Amino acid sequence: MEWRISDSLVDYQQAVRTMEDRVAAIRTGGKDELVWLLEHPPLYTAGTSANSADLLDAGGLTVYKTGRGGQYTYHGPGQRVAYVMLDLQARKLDIRRYVSMLEDWLIATLNRFGLRGERRDSRVGIWINSRQGREDKIAALGVRVRHWVTYHGISLNVDPELSHYGGIVPCGIQGHGVTSLADLGKPVDMTKVDVHLRHAWDEVFGKTAALSQE
Repeated sequence: MEWRISDSLVDYQQAVRTMEDRVAAIRTGGKDELVWLLEHPPLYTAGTSANSADLLDAGGLTVYKTGRGGQYTYHGPGQRVAYVMLDLQARKLDIRRYVSMLEDWLIATLNRFGLRGERRDSRVGIWINSRQGREDKIAALGVRVRHWVTYHGISLNVDPELSHYGGIVPCGIQGHGVTSLADLGKPVDMTKVDVHLRHAWDEVFGKTAALSQE
């Protein structure tokens, strides 16, 4: 499989087109599986379950309707997005097991920073106890599967502008906050995050092959 890192901000619609093309190529055997690490410009996305009432104030940011599962979420600089295109049939995985492995990947990555990420049965994403004693969300998941090939994926808050989350009810969940590695006293650059993501991936999914930089 290929492991790709984009150094510049990637337009959201361009990213979706790239994923859809890659999914089709994986399905026909024309391309390898792909994990694509990137950042987007500031924007909101509305998943297939999004409630319009959860868009509180877009504040001038573009809102994209998207085919991934889930509700409203924010993407922007300082957030590591990982789009994952895997052939579930070839890996003998069902969708539930795949989502669980994505969660394991995020938890293993956070563990490398000395942080304990946790699942919550009633809440999507990965949660962590903040310094203020709250349960805050640090990572989100939203996936889509076409002909048993996955796309979209996960996002991990490294050092994004957290105030942008005030424009939405993130993932439709009220009464909880959103945090980041920097907010938790773990200021790191994206390169280190990528190294930890790569090693944690190997723990959960198995060894990967080629790395390409854009």
